[in-house]
Amino acid sequence: MGPPFQTDDPDPVPFRHWEFYLASIGFHDMGQTFATAPHIEVNYGALPGLQLHIIAPFTYSKVSGAPAEYGYGDTEIGAKYRFVKETATRPEIGTFPLVEAPTGDAARGLGSGHTQIFLPIWVQKSWGHWTSYGGTGLWRNPGPGNKNWNFSGIEVQRDAGKFGWLGGEIFHTTAAQIGGQGGTSFNIGGQVDFSKVNHLIFSAGRNLTGPRQDLWYVAYYVTL
Repeated sequence: MGPPFQTDDPDPVPFRHWEFYLASIGFHDMGQTFATAPHIEVNYGALPGLQLHIIAPFTYSKVSGAPAEYGYGDTEIGAKYRFVKETATRPEIGTFPLVEAPTGDAARGLGSGHTQIFLPIWVQKSWGHWTSYGGTGLWRNPGPGNKNWNFSGIEVQRDAGKFGWLGGEIFHTTAAQIGGQGGTSFNIGGQVDFSKVNHLIFSAGRNLTGPRQDLWYVAYYVTL
């Protein structure tokens, strides 16, 4: 599923099908608020087992003591490829490389100013009403004072039938800046199905280590 969580899965959009999200994701701590307001995500099943992906974000950034900034942020493009299908005894396995293109104005806090690349491996297994997925990946994070960093996470969710599903994740990130520190966070969320096409997805959480940081995601989600 991926959204509304940070942790992703290896399951691509079915061949010749679409996903559309009108969404906001962000965080708030004592010194900064950063959010997409909104972003548009589009996924397409280009081939069996292959999904193409793009996120076009409008970004809000507010640092304590400075004026708020709003404008177009960094564009995300990627391709999810499943190379092992799930069976009764074997998990589904795939990868989802992402490129963050520096289309946002870094001087205004709306982008990183550098091309970032994420190279992950994702694994998923379902049993009965339950599904779990997770994995790990490395972010290439160039720029003065920056360093490459790792993301690792796991998610568990339970199908609620015609109402959708509920779930949660826990994830860990290593430091993305020289002299910085990583941290562990959690989110709890779910999906409400209004029909086979129209859905609402959401999550909220916070970090478990370091100064408090609140996290959120909400989206109107269309599947075609």
